[in-house]
Amino acid sequence: MIQEYWVWLILLLPLGSFLAISLVIRPFFNNFARIAGHITIATIAVGLLLSLWALKSVLTADGPFDWEPHPWLEIGAIHINVGILLDPLTALMLVVVTGVSLAVQVYSTGYMKGDSGYARYFAYMSLFTASMVGIVIASNIVQLYVFWELVGLCSYLLIGFWFTRPAAAAAAKKAFIITRLGDFGFLLAILYLIFNVDYFEAKGLNPLDITDVYKAVMIGGVMTAGVTTWVALGIFAGAVGKSGQFPLHTWLPDAMEGPTPVSALIHAATMVAAGVFLVARFFPLFETSVVAMNTVALIGAFTALFAASMALVMNDIKRVLAYSTISQLGYMMLALGVGAYGPAIFHLFTHALFKALLFMGAGSVNHAAGTFDMRYMGGLRKVMPWTYVTFVIGGLSLAGIFPLAGFWSKDEILAYAHGHPGIVTQVAFYVGIVAALITALYITRSIVLTFEGEFRKGGEADPNVTSGEHTVHLAESPASMIGPLVVLAIGTLLAGFFLNPPVDLGIIPEHWLLHDFLGNEVEQFNYVLAVVSTLLSASMIALAYWIYKYRPDFARRVGDALQPVYQLLLRKYYFDDVYERVVTVQVFYGVIARVLDWFDKAIIDGTVRSVDKLGRNIGRALSLAQSGQVQGYGVFISIGVLALLGVYIFWG
Repeated sequence: MIQEYWVWLILLLPLGSFLAISLVIRPFFNNFARIAGHITIATIAVGLLLSLWALKSVLTADGPFDWEPHPWLEIGAIHINVGILLDPLTALMLVVVTGVSLAVQVYSTGYMKGDSGYARYFAYMSLFTASMVGIVIASNIVQLYVFWELVGLCSYLLIGFWFTRPAAAAAAKKAFIITRLGDFGFLLAILYLIFNVDYFEAKGLNPLDITDVYKAVMIGGVMTAGVTTWVALGIFAGAVGKSGQFPLHTWLPDAMEGPTPVSALIHAATMVAAGVFLVARFFPLFETSVVAMNTVALIGAFTALFAASMALVMNDIKRVLAYSTISQLGYMMLALGVGAYGPAIFHLFTHALFKALLFMGAGSVNHAAGTFDMRYMGGLRKVMPWTYVTFVIGGLSLAGIFPLAGFWSKDEILAYAHGHPGIVTQVAFYVGIVAALITALYITRSIVLTFEGEFRKGGEADPNVTSGEHTVHLAESPASMIGPLVVLAIGTLLAGFFLNPPVDLGIIPEHWLLHDFLGNEVEQFNYVLAVVSTLLSASMIALAYWIYKYRPDFARRVGDALQPVYQLLLRKYYFDDVYERVVTVQVFYGVIARVLDWFDKAIIDGTVRSVDKLGRNIGRALSLAQSGQVQGYGVFISIGVLALLGVYIFWG
């Protein structure tokens, strides 16, 4: 069995890598910057091995490892501890985080080769991985919140990695500010628990220890229904910000300004997955509140459909994948909201595989074509066969095509929603079906525009023309980039079926992941639903392939005929305009800034001026008594002596 200190090492290794690169490699050995990549890869590889050991230990143990926490701070009745909660959710997420991060780091050595910030990049990536591991293993809510904010800091540093580009700097600030709005709700939930510390203490519980929150939910009488709902909604607000759910979704597409490996890590296994993990971590709390569960389900369902519609018209391949991430995260929230805890985590796992694969495939394409704009691609299948095959595998998995990983996890979500009554659950089911069909359309469009036909660089099939800062070099990417793509593609092909097979395979029991490991209620595999959903997705793929491969004029005519709708989608439903021009300019600068300006001038400056005026006037009054005439001073001294004598005579 794994010991506690080995699990701490999963966190400390990438943290040590960050310190070593920041304090030693960059200042003293920057000419040997490639060492930074090797250190990062080595520490995360060891972390992956330890994560697999932790997973094996949880598999063979009777229950979660809840080691005794270590005291950190005591403020009155509030006890803040640090510790590790190693349960099935933690063990699975550790493998996801370290596994995908390792693939991304290996890929980065080829993608970032020659970049002037090479060592700085790997320092940030090490800290990013460590921060996500810190979230996953935390046994205390305050401990979790510290790493939660560190993930936000790392996203700011990595999205704005090329800070000399105004678009990158703006995207980093946007991500940082918008996610802070959601984090404020999370902070309020923590404060709400602290204010109810007396109720917990009466039962011998600590409101900040996650396992004690579970116990409080189970024994009842500690938190009222209202407290539970508000705490759950506050936690969900933090998840909405980090996971890019409506209405705090606008930062995530702009996060594409960072290096592509950063996008792969953010969108697959770290920052956006943190929001889903947070709701899953506190799922026992959410289950006790119908309001909280319905809120999660409806926002998740709406986000899944809302984001998928925008992905249909994007021309930047990374933005297509970004909106796809928002949509798939909506799918996971939908699942959690209808009670499908296990399927949501299953989809989080499979999504990490195929979405990292797709983003790194997009980076490989950019490495050759010099652009992310699909209008200037085409024909890359001929010169990039490895990238093409792996990208298609990832795309078909995203579309939910049998037998790829995305098919199995998507089917579990739909089967659970279909098998449970309730208006919200049924709405979620049908929205999930429609979102899946749209997903098949936009990912097929991306594959055709990128890989089929002829190269369309400025209307010329010239491999030497330039696009922006890059020179086109139509050739397959280096082995350091292709290797991780192949590994992730193999995982996408096999992981879904063998992790959660619909039949007993002997060594692997039926529904092993959901039932035996995560302990979730499992629906019988619905063959009819699986066949129907696959046929519908396949028909959408065939339709999109026919349109964009053979009838691109038809797509243009449809766009022209539905120009208002097309513009609405292209302008992202005008949410950026509303936030930036109305909320920021009109509300903040027009109202809040004026109120703050008045408060600063009238109250703050007014108070300072009043104190100054009072001091000057008192000084003037006292100065009048200082005449310099000795006889005048004598008179006042005499009056004072007589006054003291009178007090003594009459009051003793």
